[in-house]
Amino acid sequence: MDLRKREFISFLEGAGVLKFGDFTAKSGRKIPYFINAGDIKTGNQISELGEFYADIYLKKFGKKRAALFGPAYKGIPIAVSVACALSKHGLDLPFFFNRKEAKDHGEGGVLVGYKPLPGEEIIIVEDVITAGTAIRESMEILSQLEGVKVSGCLIMVDRGEKGKTDMSAMKEIEQEFGFPVWSVVNVNDIIEYLSAEPEHEEDVKRIKSYLEVNGAKI
Repeated sequence: MDLRKREFISFLEGAGVLKFGDFTAKSGRKIPYFINAGDIKTGNQISELGEFYADIYLKKFGKKRAALFGPAYKGIPIAVSVACALSKHGLDLPFFFNRKEAKDHGEGGVLVGYKPLPGEEIIIVEDVITAGTAIRESMEILSQLEGVKVSGCLIMVDRGEKGKTDMSAMKEIEQEFGFPVWSVVNVNDIIEYLSAEPEHEEDVKRIKSYLEVNGAKI
């Protein structure tokens, strides 16, 4: 594992974002570990998170100009932090996000921030993909924008889980919508990192057991 991935997992653990126990994912699956972007709650933490996303953006998309979309709610601060981080690298990108409920006064609608124009590209920034449910919800919203193209999606962690089939949820999303999904780290990186820490021996066993049932086969 390269140093930057190790630093990221250490960051997640130190910020309380990476948790171990018994949780229920949005997909309804019972999971032994949880990545909760909602536990990012200080200026330094959200700034550091944005830098990790900016690294992967620049590595995968270079200086591509696109609008960043952060799905409500956890994707909102992520989109802001990524935009700020990229601006430090000379790439000033617009961002926008959605409301959970449409506003019937003022400017109205469900989208807040930048309004993408026909022909513009969009990059979704989200926390994790488990079964792909949240990304599909985002695509339903973005499909209402005329003439735009979603060019990719950036997430914190690829959980390596199957989606609707035995294929990984990330691959299903890529095939279904035709854009790449990139993660800062994946579940195997987390297992490798935790395996070096004796206190996480039981967590590693539980994650591996979970993947035997819910992990992608292809």
